[in-house]
Amino acid sequence: MGRYDKLIFQILSGTSDANISFSDLITLLQHFGFEMRVKGSHHIFREKALR
Repeated sequence: MGRYDKLIFQILSGTSDANISFSDLITLLQHFGFEMRVKGSHHIFREKALR
């Protein structure tokens, strides 16, 4: 089981939501093709546009 698989399992199980770090969540979203934009303290994710 890979790093991303373990993280997805941890998120979907719902038993340890407090133990998931924000940086791990950012890495996972970027791995699945989301781009991040930061505006102040808000982190905004959106799917990358296909060109």
